[in-house]
Amino acid sequence: MNWEQLLSLKRAGDTHKRFRKDQDETRLGFEVDFDRIVFSSPFRSLQDKTQVIPLSDTDFVHTRLTHSMEVSVVGRSLGRVVGKQLLKRHPHLTDLGYTFNDFGSIVAAAALSHDIGNPPFGHSGEQSIGEYFNSGKGLRFKSDLSAKEWQDLIDFEGNANGFKILTQDGLGVQDGLRLSYATLGAFMKYPKESLPKKATNHVVDKKFGCFQSEKQKFVDVAENLGLKKMRSGQDISYFRHPLAYLVEAADDICYTIIDFEDGINLGLVDEEFALEYMIKLVQHKIDIKKYHSLGLKKDRVSYLRALAISTLIDEAATIFIENETAILEGSFDKSLLDRCKYEAQINDIINISIDKIYNSKSVLEKEVAGYKVLADLLEVFINAVNNTYLGKASNYDKLTFMLLPQEFKHASDSLYDRILGVCAYVSGMSDSYAILVHKKISGVIVS
Repeated sequence: MNWEQLLSLKRAGDTHKRFRKDQDETRLGFEVDFDRIVFSSPFRSLQDKTQVIPLSDTDFVHTRLTHSMEVSVVGRSLGRVVGKQLLKRHPHLTDLGYTFNDFGSIVAAAALSHDIGNPPFGHSGEQSIGEYFNSGKGLRFKSDLSAKEWQDLIDFEGNANGFKILTQDGLGVQDGLRLSYATLGAFMKYPKESLPKKATNHVVDKKFGCFQSEKQKFVDVAENLGLKKMRSGQDISYFRHPLAYLVEAADDICYTIIDFEDGINLGLVDEEFALEYMIKLVQHKIDIKKYHSLGLKKDRVSYLRALAISTLIDEAATIFIENETAILEGSFDKSLLDRCKYEAQINDIINISIDKIYNSKSVLEKEVAGYKVLADLLEVFINAVNNTYLGKASNYDKLTFMLLPQEFKHASDSLYDRILGVCAYVSGMSDSYAILVHKKISGVIVS
């Protein structure tokens, strides 16, 4: 893979080539990507989607929106640090007009949208949709779908749904948000379809990033960027765009450190016990005098969080630069933080978070409720869409069908497209809206 091709400014529907040196310096093409994401309705819905603590009553716990913004900020820093080094190695990119800020802008935009396809109710949202098809009432559709279509549903994936959102019509312009191919490439952490599943131990095979409904758009982006094919044959599978490693690292850094911070501030993790693990990560940077001068717990935690993020940004950037050749060849098969010298400390923090935060009673109770809400919504709206299409809708089907936004009232002859459309509608709901709609379909009168 080569950087000139990987930094493509092309957008869906372009009939001419875009050059970096011809860009308006006051609003560069990659910065336009960021702006378009911010003003999109799917991004706004993240303000009421769970990051870790569902439906929290406090004002300092992170939602998907605040998490995405923080990942974007970390991603911008990572991109700029790496970009400076890459321009020294590849000076012809400077001659073409690229600056280190371009790398930062690409990673920032991709990171901003990295959770845009995730369903409501936190980490269990994807699993609850998958289980509706794999072991719930949706199992009845299996025999009518291809193997890959079925796999898309039973392993419903937020990354693939995110690509669908970013490239679908109906978001104000044709061809979706028309993001640059460079930004879409950096967004594609798992540039493959759902089958074959986990064929290798390479990080690319961990999940998938493309539903069957978007595979042609997906291939168009990958081929234009010159992504290297992972396997021969007809299956869609590519090695990552290199900047996707930085998007992943920014997300890993934020959820590791900031989810932990939320747990401490909520009292789910004991402060003294938790700070011991944070200090191990930043002991070479910490100013002990300053730390002990901070009187409030949240200030002490905030100070350590800032140091930890700075430490991990430096480490991730160093690992990327040291392994640039392997990344471009596709042979770098782990995430950046899986190769870092702080792996043990990171794993300690993650294990505590799993035990004390992700498996806390309040989180589990609301995730269980989320399973019921999402399964019921899928059942009602899939019935409404299918029965309307088949001309055998009951009065209840007709009424619930009318609740659907126009873009989800699919008249497609494809059962797969109709079902996936409902999945996209339900996964696009915020936590509160999903609960509200569930009350309505359950017969609870809402004023």
